[in-house]
Amino acid sequence: MKVPTAVDNLSDVDIDRIVEMAWEDRTPFDAIEAQFGLSEQQVIELMRREMKPSSWRMWRARVQGRSTKHTALSAVDDGRFKSNQQRIVTQNKIAKR
Repeated sequence: MKVPTAVDNLSDVDIDRIVEMAWEDRTPFDAIEAQFGLSEQQVIELMRREMKPSSWRMWRARVQGRSTKHTALSAVDDGRFKSNQQRIVTQNKIAKR
């Protein structure tokens, strides 16, 4: 009998958001864990399951060793998880520029 994991309880919308966050260079795995409760290994498994093999290999090569994906290695120390475009996802209005 398979034990259910946090990945099994995610909605399609949550999975889409996790994939989007995982592709973003400046979103660390810690941010995904804080928001969705998934460890780095669980994110890797989710990405492998959700992506085509060639896309997964491209993502994996891109992420492996990237300092911005690992908070402990990152030079970015502004304490925020949101990108400037986060408002689009949360349905907030962006002020006119």
